[in-house]
Formats: sequence, structure tokens, C-alpha cells
Amino acid sequence: MAVKQRSFGTFSGGREAKLYELSNQAGACARFTDLGAAWVGMELPAEGGKTVDVILGYDDPAIYERNPGCLGAIVGRHANRIAGAGFTLDGRRCQLEKNQGENNLHSGPDGWWKRLFRAEVLEEENAVRFSIEEPDGAQGFPGALSFSVTYGLTEENAVEIHYAGTLTAGAAHTVFNPTNHAYFNLAGHDAGEIDAQEVWIHADYFTPTDAVSIPTGELREVAGTAFDFRQMKPVGRDIGAEEEQLLLGHGYDHNFVVKDYDGLVRLVAEACDPASGRTLAVYTDRPGLQFYTANWLGEGTPIGKEGAVYRKRGGYCFETQCFPDALHHPDWVQPVIPAGVTVRTTSIYRFGGFTEEEGRN
Repeated sequence: MAVKQRSFGTFSGGREAKLYELSNQAGACARFTDLGAAWVGMELPAEGGKTVDVILGYDDPAIYERNPGCLGAIVGRHANRIAGAGFTLDGRRCQLEKNQGENNLHSGPDGWWKRLFRAEVLEEENAVRFSIEEPDGAQGFPGALSFSVTYGLTEENAVEIHYAGTLTAGAAHTVFNPTNHAYFNLAGHDAGEIDAQEVWIHADYFTPTDAVSIPTGELREVAGTAFDFRQMKPVGRDIGAEEEQLLLGHGYDHNFVVKDYDGLVRLVAEACDPASGRTLAVYTDRPGLQFYTANWLGEGTPIGKEGAVYRKRGGYCFETQCFPDALHHPDWVQPVIPAGVTVRTTSIYRFGGFTEEEGRN
């Protein structure tokens, strides 16, 4: 299927953002914008020839530029949290901006979601590639980074995300830990709470955090806790449990340790909306998966697509990553790449649960 592109509208300085639509024979359509390389929509076939958009997002590119919840955004150079908003690499002290108390979240307030990426349509692959060049010291990180993210939609209804980063100058090593921050709701982006939707996570351990969401360094067994998703269960079944970690995070906002991690792409999570039958399977070659239940959506969240009001627990994120604050835990897989080598990583989100008949309508 052809990749379609059109204007998405204007944002700061009257600049234009564009929207790229990828579709397949089954009737699925994935939408992305060059502003922040954000994933802005995922329409799936539904009964009666209709479609359902299962990703939370906005109709206005100006909102993506500020995007307080990072909806659909590419987050980098480093997703998630860095304690003390700083680290030492190759003897060089790097100080980042503090944007969550004394810590750094998603690389700071000057995030990649504010950047206009260069776009390249890959017709034969039914894909679009977004790229940027980051100078040495951008956001406080060492070295000049050449970065790209490629989104492709397959005939198996999978959105394949391929990240690539090359440290080109200015340092011997740099930090590289990007992710996509899409919020999913398989009942529809405007369907409300996701408590009845079911999730499975391939993890025997998770990384508990302190009161400000910084990992303590412990790898804690999920067995016997509300964090046990080794069998499919409704998100809301245990989310209200009187467990310290849930109280600190106001729900699930934790990194799960991928079981049997070996650096290869593998199935790490699944989700299902029992009411509609729609499903999502997540694959990645990353060692960690942040499961976040949109605990901070609500007050201050802009009006969503088609006038939708997004509230607390109106979606969930599966953020593939190295562990949060791994830079301060040398025994964890490090989010660091050397100069002159292009490092690639892949995550895949495959949707299902709609019938062939629905797909043909």
C-alpha cells in the first residue's frame, strides 16, 4: 500500500508539521508525524466496516510540541529517569536539567518531541523514517549523535519500530536509550479506564523504586505481589492493592526485567480487551519494559483527538528500554554506545483480534 502524506497543521513560528499514513490490505492504518517523530494514531478494523483508533493522541501539532504526557512521542537520548539529573561517563561529568524534582525524566524539558525531524518515505517497505542530528552537549549529553527511527506497518498488522544511533564526534561514548511513549487503549482511545483490559508480562522480576520513582537497585520477584503478570490478568485487579510500590507510583509505573533476555527480539508482553477481542503483542530486544498505567493523565492533559477527554488510567504504555537509572548501576545493561558504530534496536507492536471479514470491509 502507498504511504500517504499530508499537512498536519502548524506549530511554533508558523512551521508546518506533516502527517504520514501507512495502511495495509487488512484495513489497518498507522499515523505518524515528523514533529517529535510521534505515533499519533492506530486505526483497526471494527464491526460494520468501521474503524477504532487505539492510541491516545491529539489533532493539533501545537499540542504535540508541548505534549505534557509524551503521548506517542519518541523519547531520547535517554528514556525514563536519571537520578540527580547527572552522571559521569569516561571521566566527564554530565549535568542534565532537573525536571522531576532533583532528577531527570525523559532527558529533560527540551525533549525530542519539540523537534521537527527530517522525514523519508520508504514506499517499498510501507514505512517512514525520521531522523535528526544532535550536537555535542545537546540536553547535556556528551557527543554528537545521528539518530533515526523507522516505522513500518506489515500485512500482519504489526508496527515495527527500528531505532538507530551513531555517535559521530565529540566523545568516546554517549548515552543511547530511546523509546516510544505510545498510550494504548484497545477499546478505543476515547473509551475511558482500562481496568478491565488484560495484560501479560514476561518477567519474574521488576525494579522497585524509592519515593521519587528512582530504582533502588533491587531486582524484586513479582511472585506474591501485585506485579505478577506472568498469567494474563485484568489491569484493575490488583492496581488498588495496599502495596508500597503501587502507592508510591499511584499505580503501575515500573520497569519489568525481561525474562531470558539475550539481546534478541522476543515476545515480552501481551494485552487484550475482552469486550472487543482486540489484542496487542509487544516484542523487543531491550532488557526492560516500563509498564505505565497513565496514572498522571487527567488534570492538565489537553483535549484529545475528536474532543476526547483523557483521564487517569485511560491508557497504558509498554516502553521498551534499558532499565531506568542504569547509568548508576554498572551491573545492569548499560545505555551507552561507542563512537563510530551504528547501534540498532527494534521493538514491534502487533495488533490482532479482528476478523478477516472486518478487515475486508
